[in-house]
Amino acid sequence: MATRREVAEAANVSVRTVSNVVNGFPSIAPETRARVLRTIEEMDYRPSQIARILKRGRSGLVALVLPELDTPYFAELTRAFVEFGGEHGFTVIIDQTDGDPQRELELINQSDHGTLFDGVIVSPLGLAAKDADAISPERPVVFLGEETHPGFDQVRIDNFAAARDATAHLLASGRRRVAALGAQRPLVRSSSIRLAGYRQALADAGVEFDPDLIGYVDEFRRPDGAVAMARLLDGPVAPDAVFCFADPLALGAMRTLHERGLRIPEDVALIGFDDIEDGHFSYPTLSSISPDKSFIASRSLELLSAHINGTAGEPAEYLAPHRLIIRESSS
Repeated sequence: MATRREVAEAANVSVRTVSNVVNGFPSIAPETRARVLRTIEEMDYRPSQIARILKRGRSGLVALVLPELDTPYFAELTRAFVEFGGEHGFTVIIDQTDGDPQRELELINQSDHGTLFDGVIVSPLGLAAKDADAISPERPVVFLGEETHPGFDQVRIDNFAAARDATAHLLASGRRRVAALGAQRPLVRSSSIRLAGYRQALADAGVEFDPDLIGYVDEFRRPDGAVAMARLLDGPVAPDAVFCFADPLALGAMRTLHERGLRIPEDVALIGFDDIEDGHFSYPTLSSISPDKSFIASRSLELLSAHINGTAGEPAEYLAPHRLIIRESSS
C-alpha cells in the first residue's frame, strides 16, 4: 500500500497538498485535486484512520457496556443501538462486564479525553449510586437501568408500572392465585421494582399478597424459570397465573407446565417481560410487556451525542414507553 509521500511524488505535488485533498480543503485547484485523487486510486492509498483521530480528537466510536451479551433482551437491544448508531454517525462497540462493578467503572473511565471512545452508554449491574462519585460529570456517559446515578443522564423502563400492568391483565381475566416468578435474593433493583408493581396490582384488585406465590431465581434464564415453576407447583398454593419477570423465565416455566400436563392458558396463564422474538414463536405464543427498545437506543445516543458535542442540558431521567402485548399464553 502506498504512503502519502509516494502519492505526492507520483502526482508531482507536495505532501501537504495530498493532505489537503484527503481532508477536503477547498483551496485546491480543480485539476490538481483531480490528479491527486486519480493517483490515490491508482496507488491504492488509504489515509491513516489513527492520524485522523489524533487530528480531530474524535474517533466516531462509542462503547455500549452491558452486563451480559448472551441474553435475548440485550442482544435485541444491541441491534437497535447499532442501527441507530449509524444514523448518529457513530460506530457502536460492545463490551460485557458480567456485572463486575470494577469492570463497569473501568470501561466508563475509558471515555476520558485521549482514549479510543468518544463516549459510553452503560447498563450497570454491580455499580452502585455511590460509585458515580468516581466518574467525572464532564465525561460523556449515559446510564441505562434502574439504579440512580446523580449528575448523569439516564434512560430506563418504568418497571413498576409495567409489572403492575402485566399483573393487572392476569387479574382482569379472573385469576386470583397469580404468582410472581423472578424475585431475587439478594435484592436486585429491577427485580424488586417489578415485585413492587406486582404487589400494587394485587392491592388494586383487592387480592391479598401471598408469599407462597413468589418464585425466586438466581438469574433471568430459562433453566431458572423451569425450576422456579416446579417449586411453585409443588408449593402449598397452586397458581392459576404467573407473571414472569423476563421472557426467558416464562419460556422455562412453559416447559415445566407442559411436562406436568397443565394447559396454557386454561390451567395456568402466563405473561413475560421484554417481548423477545422467541416468545412470538413459542407454543403457545407468549404474552409480554414490550419495552420500546428503539426509544432506549435512539434517546441514549441523542443524549450521548449532545454530551460529546458540548450541547447537553441538565442531567435528566427519561422513561421508555412500554406496551402490553397479549398473545395466546394469557388470552
